[in-house]
Amino acid sequence: MSQELREQFWEYVVDYKKFERITSFDLLVQGGVTLPAPEALDDMQLNAKLWEVIRGLALLRIFLYSTNHLSDRELYEELWHEELRVENPDMPIDKNYACHIDLVGSGSEEDAELYLRYYADEETRNQWAKDWPNDIIPAHEAPPYDRDRYLPTRDQY
Repeated sequence: MSQELREQFWEYVVDYKKFERITSFDLLVQGGVTLPAPEALDDMQLNAKLWEVIRGLALLRIFLYSTNHLSDRELYEELWHEELRVENPDMPIDKNYACHIDLVGSGSEEDAELYLRYYADEETRNQWAKDWPNDIIPAHEAPPYDRDRYLPTRDQY
């Protein structure tokens, strides 16, 4: 890491606590994205709105991961009710800054089970079994949806 990048990182660390806190929901609305309640949308409307939200989040440098286990409706509901309501510092948008939301990254038992079932490769599953011998490792399944490969990435924005 260059000295310049290292200094910039530490500036972000110090500034993180200085900035006003705001939700991603509010940032999207301020940016012109309407966010109707999930139950107000039919499936076609919801799909279009979900992708508008995903693109809007990417413009804010917020990127989603591990969504293939959720239907469009389930994902929009999770975003609308939970993820977009979390307050974070209102950091300036910068190519070196990004927020990452992993939909199975909370550390809960449920998320660990979903990760192992749908996302973990065989090497990771084997290591998990060694590290946590009392855990039951679920059989691997292909996720029911195929969205993650189309999600915006940090390199694209």
